[in-house]
Formats: sequence, structure tokens, C-alpha cells
Amino acid sequence: MVRIRQWGWGLGIATVTAVTAFSVASWQANATPSAPPSTPAAAGGQARVSDPSPVPEAATGTGNDPLTTGEVDKARAIALTPQLAAEAQDVTGKAGPEYLAAELDVDGSRQAELYYYDYKTEKLFKQVVDLKTGKLAKSYSATGMQPPASPQEAKAALELLVADPAGAELKEAYRKATGKTLTGTDGIEPIAHIYTAKPADKGASQCGKSRCVQLIAKTADGHFINVTGVVVDLSGRTVAHLK
Repeated sequence: MVRIRQWGWGLGIATVTAVTAFSVASWQANATPSAPPSTPAAAGGQARVSDPSPVPEAATGTGNDPLTTGEVDKARAIALTPQLAAEAQDVTGKAGPEYLAAELDVDGSRQAELYYYDYKTEKLFKQVVDLKTGKLAKSYSATGMQPPASPQEAKAALELLVADPAGAELKEAYRKATGKTLTGTDGIEPIAHIYTAKPADKGASQCGKSRCVQLIAKTADGHFINVTGVVVDLSGRTVAHLK
């Protein structure tokens, strides 16, 4: 598993005294598909055809196998404690933190690391679940950490942009690309990239402490519209041009 960054963590469980490293698996949007491997011909010129039926996913993995769907579902149910569910807030303002991602702990112990963002406190939570015991093993939280955006965050950012006067540029670009008028968010797939303010930035200096994104919009017919000159602050629910 590829890990893109490590940070030190503050502690979320009093009995834990060490500071652990934080990491989030890198996400790649719109990866270029690789060419399918050529199929060697069998004797007599007959090509061999493998069974196209998909192999059922195992309920659980072993060793360093990626987390299965069942393991992720189990871990999420354990990681979302009653306190976190009641006190945290997601990107839409509803109770409960924003779920971001899950990955396997690299030490081979079949522990799942789950990442959540609380928009009420601007904190990132890392919940470590022991899949063998079915218990929450460790909990950490920290501010100023901004891993990749969730699909729900990308959708919320697009809705904020379309409703804002700054969305006029997107609407005009959409009209030129498709010949149609953009009246809502239907027909657009948003691709969100986390934005952290640079020293010379004006208009989005809060980004990094607040959770902000830039967008690329993909139309239904395959056009890509770059609107990265605009930053959407998901924490403050505002839209601003970079200056």
C-alpha cells in the first residue's frame, strides 16, 4: 500500500502515551487505463479463453491483503463511537463526522485505520479498529491535517459553486463545451482536490485550517472544465477567487 504522508498525532485515548504516525493512502482520479495483456494462442491457433465470471470477494483478508468490503463495513460500525456520532458534524451539517477513507495498518496485524473529519471542531480523527477482537484499539485527533476529499465533499463543493456568483465562469464554460445551459449540478461529475493556502495567496488564506477544495468538472459527454481559479471553503461554506 502506498502512503503519501506521515504526521504526528495528538492522543484521543488517555491510556495511549505514544504519538503515532498518520498517513492516508493516495487516491488517483481518472487514472489512464492500461492496455489489456495479449492472450497467447494455444496449439493449433486456438486462443484460450479464461472464465469471465468474477471471483466472489472473501469475507476477510489475511496478512497484508487489502481490506475487504465486509471488513470495512465492520470497522466503520466500530469506529463510529456514540460520542463521535453525536458530537461531530459532516460536510452537510448533519450529525456525525465526514467519513473519508479506510486502509490496512502496515504492521500486518489486520487492524483497520479509518479517517473522519469533524466540521464542528475542524479536527481529523483516526480510529484504529482491531478486526480480530472487534474493538476500537486506538483513537487520535489533530487539527491542520487535510487528506483527500470524499465524494460527498466534492458534491457539496459543486453545489456551493453553482449557487455562488463565482459559478458564472463554470456555467459559461459548460455552455461552450456542451451547447447546453447549466441550471443545477445534474450532468456534472465533480473532481475535488484539497487546497492549502500559500504564503502569497489572497482570498483563501484560511485554507489549511479550514477544509477547502478546488474543482475540475467532468461533463456527461466527457469534457473537462478547469475551475481551479476558484476555491470552495467547505468549512465556511464560501467561494472565493484566488488572487
